[in-house]
Amino acid sequence: MAVGLLDDVLLELRRHKELADKALAGLDDEAFFHGPAGHVNPIALIVKHLAGNLVSRWTDFLTTDGDKPNRDRDAEFVLTAVDTRGSLMAAWDRGWMAILDTVQGLTPADLTREITIRGEKHTVQQALLRGLDHAAYHVGQILYLARLFAPDSPWLTIAPGQSKRYRPEYLKTGK
Repeated sequence: MAVGLLDDVLLELRRHKELADKALAGLDDEAFFHGPAGHVNPIALIVKHLAGNLVSRWTDFLTTDGDKPNRDRDAEFVLTAVDTRGSLMAAWDRGWMAILDTVQGLTPADLTREITIRGEKHTVQQALLRGLDHAAYHVGQILYLARLFAPDSPWLTIAPGQSKRYRPEYLKTGK
C-alpha cells in the first residue's frame, strides 16, 4: 500500500504540473504578469512563490528543515527587475524537479520517518500530503486566472457540458 501512495502522489504531482504548464504556455507575458486586482497576486508571483516553496521544502528533504535559512518567503511575493518570465519559469522547473526527484527517491519505509518544516515535526507521509495540497492549491489559482485572462483558450479539464462524453473513459481508467 505504501508503494501505491508514493506512486499516487507522483502521478498527481505530475498531473498538476502538466495542467499548470499548459495553462502557462497559453498566456502571453501581459497576462502572466497581470494582477487582476490590488490584493490578487499575478500568475508570475504564484509561480515565484510555489517555485521557492518547492525548492526549500524538497531539497535535502529527509535531513534538513523544510524552511531553509536562505529562503526569503516574503520576497517571493514581490516582482523585481530580475523576475523575467524566463527566470521565473526556470525557477518553476527547478522547484518541480526538486519535489518529483525527492518523491521518486522515497521508499515505503521512509513514510513513517520524521522530518521538520519550520521546526514542526511531520511524518514523511504528512509532508507529502501537505506538499501535494499546497501545489494543487496554487495550480488551481493559476488555472483560474489563466481562464480569466484567456477565456477562449482550450479547456484543460473537462469542459462544462462535456461530462457525459468523458464518463466512459473515466470509468475505464479509474482516473
